[in-house]
Amino acid sequence: MTPYESLLQALPTAPKAWLITGVAGFIGSNLLETLLKLDQRVVGLDNFATGHQRNLDEVQRMVSAEQWARFNFIRGDIRSLDDCHRACAGVDYVLHQAALGSVPRSINDPITTNSANIDGFLNMLVAARDAKVKSFTYAASSSTYGDHPGLPKVEDVIGKPLSPYAVTKYVNELYADVFARCYGFTTIGLRYFNVFGKRQDPDGAYAAVIPKWTASMIKGEDLYINGDGETSRDFCFIENTVQANLLAATSVNLDARNQVYNVAVGGRTDLNQLFSAIKQSLANNGVSYAKAPVYRDFRAGDVRHSQADVGKAERLLGYTPQFNIQAGIEQAMPWYISFLK
Repeated sequence: MTPYESLLQALPTAPKAWLITGVAGFIGSNLLETLLKLDQRVVGLDNFATGHQRNLDEVQRMVSAEQWARFNFIRGDIRSLDDCHRACAGVDYVLHQAALGSVPRSINDPITTNSANIDGFLNMLVAARDAKVKSFTYAASSSTYGDHPGLPKVEDVIGKPLSPYAVTKYVNELYADVFARCYGFTTIGLRYFNVFGKRQDPDGAYAAVIPKWTASMIKGEDLYINGDGETSRDFCFIENTVQANLLAATSVNLDARNQVYNVAVGGRTDLNQLFSAIKQSLANNGVSYAKAPVYRDFRAGDVRHSQADVGKAERLLGYTPQFNIQAGIEQAMPWYISFLK
């Protein structure tokens, strides 16, 4: 039994009512699957800007008919306060995942990124406060560390933002803190570090590196590495991220509230190592890739190295990441192969 399963089973009443914004997205749909399998009631809000109906369809196939009947989907936009109020009605816990991710997207279109990530975030805070939800857990970002060179990253030491996206995620944290001070409203922010796993979209200009590279290798295409391949990240498998969300939302530790936490595994993998790991995992699943990677210029707005200190989440939330990058890639690879072939 995983930590969050035992925690939820210990709650005094069940099922609880949860709201997941961005429910048709990568992280949102994985949260939905877990909560439905735990027999919770879930409201989902999405406008399909980056999410997909296929993700919801897949979750439906993964749960029982009775569990699926506990899900209520609302097609709406977090930039609409009315939609946010409608989604929050009668909800116990909010897991706010809806946002426009991607550093390059924010550089190309800062206005839309700001609208979704700041205006939408504020709408959700107001709606959740008005609905008197028990807790509000939101997707923060490791991009908040900006140009601070220190490793590993600790929550109370950040630098200057390097992209419009990073600015929006930092503003989320500022708003959450102000709502705690002004309204006594409980929030917890989770600074995600390069989350990956099943249902992460491999298509499009802004696809994350693991699904994008996996897709290229399965198709036998050239694979491009930005820079010299020594840029490193703390890659976090989706199951670790789900655990962190559920622990944060249901925490009864008063010291854990109104905080931000790193969500990662505390490791570093450079892009050259990542290429080798994906190539080997594909080979383990009967897919060979013979090409060498193609190196090109560094990408604007990217930090050189990223690694999390997860000690705070371990101490205050009971977070215990179960998957390192190798285990996560092995777990996710059959899904990627099935989806892409």
